[in-house]
Amino acid sequence: MPEHTPEPSRPRITVVGDALIDELRDPNGSREFVGGAALNVAVGLSLLGDDVTLVAMVGDDEPGRRIRAYLDDYGVRLVASPSPHGSSRAISDRRDGEPRYEFNEAAQRRALRFDEATLRAIDEADLVVVSCFPFDDAEQSGALRDAIARSADRLLLDGNPRAGMLRDRAAFVATFEEFVARSLLVKVGDEDAALLLDATLGAFVDRLAAAAAAADPARDRPLAVLATAGRDGAAVHHGDLQVHAGIVPLPGAVVDTMGAGDATLSAIAHHVGRSGLPADEASWTVALASAMAIAAATVRHEGALLRVPATREPVELLGS
Repeated sequence: MPEHTPEPSRPRITVVGDALIDELRDPNGSREFVGGAALNVAVGLSLLGDDVTLVAMVGDDEPGRRIRAYLDDYGVRLVASPSPHGSSRAISDRRDGEPRYEFNEAAQRRALRFDEATLRAIDEADLVVVSCFPFDDAEQSGALRDAIARSADRLLLDGNPRAGMLRDRAAFVATFEEFVARSLLVKVGDEDAALLLDATLGAFVDRLAAAAAAADPARDRPLAVLATAGRDGAAVHHGDLQVHAGIVPLPGAVVDTMGAGDATLSAIAHHVGRSGLPADEASWTVALASAMAIAAATVRHEGALLRVPATREPVELLGS
């Protein structure tokens, strides 16, 4: 009889961050999508087969009901923090060339409640992913610091700063670097480097690696940095290892790049949850190539919902 290969266990992943309504305005009109960087990552992980909880602020209003229904449709549990200002909304206005972004009061005054349900969701997770968090809010950052005190070996971090919600750039950078030093992996993008430091992506990567090493000289493994650079693809910097992957050519036109970074992070977090953090060049090459294929499929559809290429190979490579 053939040997039975047991199914891999589904990692429990808790994503902490934002959930909102994305309103897209362009010459064709206005359309709305349920979104937010953290929500996109959480839904993406669930689509890839993981057991996912999202910690986010959601209003008690019609947009909030849409967000809850969307998460329910994709099998993501929600631990919701109340919002006295309703649900967050981001407006992307693309009617005059370069997109302009606006955020409503709820998004600008976002706050999470680190209550018993939130702390339990973090403590019980195999991985914790933090994305689009207000690191320039001292009170919020302090609460997150306490909540993830035991999560250094399972924390994945994406600062994902937004110009319309950034109140104190210097404070954001300083606190973000502190959390980077506590992380297993951090994702940064070329737009993050420009917004936070007026610097290149390479300079930002070097700064974060140095900050992690200085914070803990006895750290037993180097920080892994996932650096995304739009049309130039993505790279992983992990100690002495540097692995690059270009944009994956797939049939069809690129329709909307809004969810590319979130899809990439979802795919890498899925890999880490199933197989652990890659430790060599060959493992990183497989993981990053698979993530880039998923990102390429995602940008061929409007909205930020993670998509898988027509062939299942990239997801199989990620350990599904």
